[in-house]
Amino acid sequence: MHILLVYPEYPDTFWSFSYALKFISKKAAYPPLGLLTVAAMLPPEWDKRLVDMNVRKLDDKDLRWADFVFISAMSVQKESVRTVLARCRELGVRVVAGGPNFTNDYEEFGDVDHLVLNEAEITLQPFLDDLMHGTPQRIYASGEKADLTKTPIPLWELIDMRQYSCMNIQYSRGCPFDCEFCNITSLYGRIPRTKSAGQVIAELEKIYSLGWREGVFFVDDNFIGNKKKLKDEILPSLIQWMEERKQPFYFSTEASVNLADDEELMRMMARAEFIAVFVGIETPHQESLVECDKTQNRNRDLIASVKKIQDFGLEVQAGFIVGFDQDPASIFEKMIAFIQESGIVTAMVGLLNAPRGTKLHARLFAENRLLTTSTGDNTDLSMNFVPVMNYEKLIEGYRHIIETIYSPKHYFARVKSFMKDYRPMQQKVVQMRYSYWKAAIKSVFILGMFGKERFYYWRLVFWSLFTKPKLLPMAVTFSIYGYHFRKIFEKHFKRMERENWGRT
Repeated sequence: MHILLVYPEYPDTFWSFSYALKFISKKAAYPPLGLLTVAAMLPPEWDKRLVDMNVRKLDDKDLRWADFVFISAMSVQKESVRTVLARCRELGVRVVAGGPNFTNDYEEFGDVDHLVLNEAEITLQPFLDDLMHGTPQRIYASGEKADLTKTPIPLWELIDMRQYSCMNIQYSRGCPFDCEFCNITSLYGRIPRTKSAGQVIAELEKIYSLGWREGVFFVDDNFIGNKKKLKDEILPSLIQWMEERKQPFYFSTEASVNLADDEELMRMMARAEFIAVFVGIETPHQESLVECDKTQNRNRDLIASVKKIQDFGLEVQAGFIVGFDQDPASIFEKMIAFIQESGIVTAMVGLLNAPRGTKLHARLFAENRLLTTSTGDNTDLSMNFVPVMNYEKLIEGYRHIIETIYSPKHYFARVKSFMKDYRPMQQKVVQMRYSYWKAAIKSVFILGMFGKERFYYWRLVFWSLFTKPKLLPMAVTFSIYGYHFRKIFEKHFKRMERENWGRT
């Protein structure tokens, strides 16, 4: 068998870092971990190739070589998915599809030959068995949850690591919380399932052996879902391995805000070289937190929680949402004030959407308020339901938040506020490799000479140089991120203006 694994293209989004990647001459932020893992589950004697369309173009010769195309995607990649499927159909190549996009919206893909849905550890082998017997079915699905201790090490040899800014690893699936707008529990359940410490170390050892020496992102939707196992097994093993290897990596992940309640856990994460954690803050409005069942965020001082996590050397990146039914007219100014006071540099503010499989989707369907399927990108100005607040007023307020927090004045004030209080416990906050020196030089020309932010850029650089010189790489990195975020939203707003102009 000749198997071509295809990862569709991401559009320009908040998390694509497309503008930032140009500074370090990388093609994509992260490799397609799901496809690399699936590749390791296929028969070893099969020939396998992987095309990440974010790294290189998919050629017809790639498709003609393949007996099967295996494709996986997130919802935000849907447009590219349809292009790939059309090309496969034109060339007569059979397609096997799986992953979150197909699991959530499989009804939309009638032109896919075989749908291997849910978790591949459960549904892939029955497909392979039927294929061997010449009787493959169209749909393979299961509500059973996989035992992650049986998940193989991803087949990293299929990619060129030099094209990516960060590697990734999965330790757990599932989240103990059940927020109304989130589909993680419908995909992976509420009981966190985990790999063993030995597996985690083996996966890190693999990417280490292939020469990787930079960042690694734990893709878990809630890394701290099982705190006891983390503190008793995973982090001690990780700390020991990192020390033995002289700290070759630095880590980032996602976690719920109750991380702030466990000082021992934060201290251990810092010792293991975790430097950043993404937290779902969502909103400073209590009634909206009640509405969306964000129980872990309620009845706490969220800014104090953020500051405490940052006190342990963990930069807090955060997601925010507007468009809840309970949002008051004042939510936009409250959101701006919260973000600025918290010092959260990477603040992703999006419009509420209702993905299929969420409690929110079910509620809005019952209320006859759904309009379409979610795009998977809650920063592209789209909403797939009718909001309680007037839509034009909501968009106007949303735009006000974005144009404020990512204006050079407010963004660089946030960067300075964070860096002033930041005292990392980790040994390596940013590794200054060749690519970062190149990025710094590019930033001088693009941001320091011609950018809208040039005054604030130089002020931050010189402030860091004379007050916190060890954090100068961080100052440059944040400056580049700010440029990316501003360009992404400018692109979205210009598109919206063109569409509105077209309607009139």
